[in-house]
Amino acid sequence: MPSTCNIQNMMKIFLSIISVIIITLNFSCNNPKNSATAVHAVVVKEAIQTGDFTYMRVTEGAEEKWLAAPACIPLVGATYYYKGGVEMKNFECKELNRTFETVYSIDNLSSVPIAEGVASATGNAAGANGISNHVGSTKTEKANVKIAPAQGGTTIAELYKNKTSFAGKTVKVKGMVTKFTPAVMDKNWIHIQDGTEFDNNFDLAITFKNIVKMGDTVTAEGKISLDKDYGYNYAYKVIMEDAVVKINR
Repeated sequence: MPSTCNIQNMMKIFLSIISVIIITLNFSCNNPKNSATAVHAVVVKEAIQTGDFTYMRVTEGAEEKWLAAPACIPLVGATYYYKGGVEMKNFECKELNRTFETVYSIDNLSSVPIAEGVASATGNAAGANGISNHVGSTKTEKANVKIAPAQGGTTIAELYKNKTSFAGKTVKVKGMVTKFTPAVMDKNWIHIQDGTEFDNNFDLAITFKNIVKMGDTVTAEGKISLDKDYGYNYAYKVIMEDAVVKINR
């Protein structure tokens, strides 16, 4: 017969295996969105700015939580999307003199839906150029559009290809609104695309005064500026400022 010590050792091993199985099952059930490619859709309820980060109180379904992202300017009440996220418990933010019970650190906040299971193209690149869909960023995701240039106007590809010759000049560009951010720095901001691109630059940022909607086809006319940096990730290689924007009916 097995000795008492052997039986005790076997029981310890058995209980250890059971514990690992239970922990694994609980983790799988309680953390369905912990994958780096899992997509979350959230509604912003509150946003607090610090020097380098934006803290957002959001709801995801019935759940309320806090997110921390590289400095951005989200619209309260709007829906945004992100992938993955690192959970931080009892996180102390010295700039706010506040400790969050739980906050999720994210790399990327998107204003348009993200495909499930597709890894983020931006990673940790919290910089001025090439950030896909950061609120207040310099680029949006590429849309499936094909829009003819406005009469007497130019395409986005031509604008980037010959940007130095357009600098300081008033030009006309026609495209579809792929992002709209109102009332930031006393301006409204849009990104438009026309289906053309040069050197992976396929959208144009524009500041203006009136109101448009996502999906509107517009003709914008304004002065082109190069290498503008407004802070809060609002930095652009090419931007049209103080434009007159007309919706094409």
